[in-house]
Amino acid sequence: MEPKRIEFRGAENNRLVADLYGEGGQPVIMLHGGGQTRHSWDAASRRIAGLGHPVYALDQRGHGESDWVESGNYGFFDFAKDLAAVTREVHSRHGAKPVVVGASLGGFAGMLAEGLENTGGLAALVLVDITPRIDMGGVSKILGFMGERVEEGFASVEEASDAIARYLPNRARPKDLSGLSKNLRLHDDGRLRWHWDPAFLQSRQHQDAEVSASMQEEVLAATSNLTLPVLLIRGQNSELVSLDHVREFRERVPQARFTDIRDAGHMVAGDKNDVFAAAVEEFLLDLKAGAAIA
Repeated sequence: MEPKRIEFRGAENNRLVADLYGEGGQPVIMLHGGGQTRHSWDAASRRIAGLGHPVYALDQRGHGESDWVESGNYGFFDFAKDLAAVTREVHSRHGAKPVVVGASLGGFAGMLAEGLENTGGLAALVLVDITPRIDMGGVSKILGFMGERVEEGFASVEEASDAIARYLPNRARPKDLSGLSKNLRLHDDGRLRWHWDPAFLQSRQHQDAEVSASMQEEVLAATSNLTLPVLLIRGQNSELVSLDHVREFRERVPQARFTDIRDAGHMVAGDKNDVFAAAVEEFLLDLKAGAAIA
């Protein structure tokens, strides 16, 4: 199944690029995490499209082929406003509200888009290893890795793969690096650098602990408006989401279904893609059947 390249316009008239898999049925929007691209979802998108869903795997602002915004606006609310704009267009195209599957940053965008920016705009929400409250030590580790080679870059895809292997020593190293190459951009100096805007790391939510804590509270407050079906998927070895965080979220969103995936960390889809995809498929099939999903 070869995807079709689609373009949307975000909240600042910024170009947002997506791959569209499949046709007809309930639309699904896949939102990657910070520092990733839409290609993180290639395998999962094909599987979900095979269930009869049109699946939009979206490059969020500043990532992949989507525009790097001149304003430098890379706060969670900025991503949420983009999602609200995309959601409205997808709804208009298909005559049905979309389901959003959001990993990490994408999950924050989903919670804020549905909770504040465009309440009632989604049919359902799948959160992949993200809750409003997160462990800041884990965040610092991830941001540290992201910022490590921002200026220097890499001489080859193999060198980038070596860096990932050091960061994620428990993940099997892929033999085929073509997927990784989609997350890198060749610059004029011949060096490869990650396919995202370095200004993303400079947002206040990443640089200021008080701003980050305040933002988490705002996201938590927004969950009071999440009356739609929700699936929370956590990696049992998550660096960001603890079981206490899960309990707090489920107290706010009692209808949320919860799946804990063994031997997976924060990058759930990358660590255990088959188990992750199966959990999403079951959720979507229950939605289609009109089953109770709490």
